[in-house]
Amino acid sequence: MYLGLDLGTSGLKALLLDAEGRVLDSAEAGYPTARPHPGWSEQNPADWLAALNAAVAALRARRGAELARLCAIGVSGQMHGAVLLDKAGQVLRPAILWNDSRAECEAAFLDRQAGVRETTANPVFAGFTAPKLRWLANAEPNVFAAVATVFLPKDYLVCSLCGARVSDLSDASGTSWLDMATLEWSEPMLGLSGMTRRQMPKLVHAAEVVGTLRPAVATALGVPKGVAVVAGAADNAAAACGAGVIDDGAGLASLGTSGVVMLARERRTPDPARAVHLFCHALPGRWIQMGVILSATDSLNWLARLLGQSAEALAGQLKSPPDGPGRLRFLPYLSGERTPHNDSTVRGAFFGLDVGDEARDLTRAVMEGVAFGLRDSLEALRQSGARPTRLLATGGGSRSDFWLQTLANILDLPLDLPRDAAAGAALGAARLAMLGHLGGAAGAIMTAPRIAGCVEPDPRLRGAYDNAYQQFRKIYPAMRDIL
Repeated sequence: MYLGLDLGTSGLKALLLDAEGRVLDSAEAGYPTARPHPGWSEQNPADWLAALNAAVAALRARRGAELARLCAIGVSGQMHGAVLLDKAGQVLRPAILWNDSRAECEAAFLDRQAGVRETTANPVFAGFTAPKLRWLANAEPNVFAAVATVFLPKDYLVCSLCGARVSDLSDASGTSWLDMATLEWSEPMLGLSGMTRRQMPKLVHAAEVVGTLRPAVATALGVPKGVAVVAGAADNAAAACGAGVIDDGAGLASLGTSGVVMLARERRTPDPARAVHLFCHALPGRWIQMGVILSATDSLNWLARLLGQSAEALAGQLKSPPDGPGRLRFLPYLSGERTPHNDSTVRGAFFGLDVGDEARDLTRAVMEGVAFGLRDSLEALRQSGARPTRLLATGGGSRSDFWLQTLANILDLPLDLPRDAAAGAALGAARLAMLGHLGGAAGAIMTAPRIAGCVEPDPRLRGAYDNAYQQFRKIYPAMRDIL
């Protein structure tokens, strides 16, 4: 048996996989996010460990016999965060998350420095790890001086499980500290944040076995002693493994907390000028190119909180198929935006509000705005040379038929629907555990999911959605000049 752990933004998911690659069960446990100031986003790493225990306990209650045969654990996790430890291995402050924009000035400074984009193959986004440490040096110098180790979130979890001080290349490539040509920590990039290689974990491949469960951890989780722990991967790279996005040009569109259009590439194809991300794949010798919007289902959750309804209830008011774009426009920039703008200061907006508008009109505008944001990412990828012909639809938002059909119409691409909803980062993490334990060819383990169906774009509505998209594109530059 193999256990995949996905340390997400809102909770931890534990997924149990058998030796035939079948998903047996999964469980989740949540944790809070603190926002003590505008633009800040923090979590307590102790809450991650509590969620780990809760999720595995829920699995153990249903699958105790299978967990007793556990061989290996893999971990995936939210990227770009900063978990800061002192010399004694104690956490110094709450973890600063990927969707935290406090370091916007530091990111802009780093992005202007000669050689940064050429070395890291990416622009420096405010949510990346490097500007967070530069911010810390200025704002919390006593904490900065005590930092002995900087972990990414999933690497902190791996260290808690087995004591290994490691990071895999897929996660490290989202820090602005990795030299993407040599795949080593870059001393010049670290120096721009006041950091050294001594504070960095050892770089390894995602499926590498880096230790075994600490006996006390094995006892607490109720699993056998000696279970292997692999390094694991960043959430997007793990999701690629879970979805079988391995071969060049294969891709997915994710409606998760953030929104992602992601493609597997066999060549290193940087395009930082368009705010396209280029990261290492979880599998050696492969790459991931993607566009990212920061608020996808987060936008709908925000609207649901304001209206005092659940996101599911709001989505349920919209009946599929859509008959074309609505009149309202929504910019989903609630936490700033990455692709294609790299603008941490921009914020969301509704345009065209009318006194007669109702909750369903706002919901439709939010869903369309997120889809238009993902169209921005798709266009940026196309300008970088990518030519996707279809995408796998993943993420919680893909459960809405209306949202899926809207996304297919706006992207003008077929969206394949996996039969198993588990085709995500937790499954990818479990598959990496299996690969690390068994060895062999990655392609035999990282298979594409069975397809339950396909959502085709409606050709009759192509012109209407293209016109609405052009309206959407005009709003950002106009608003940027005002704010």
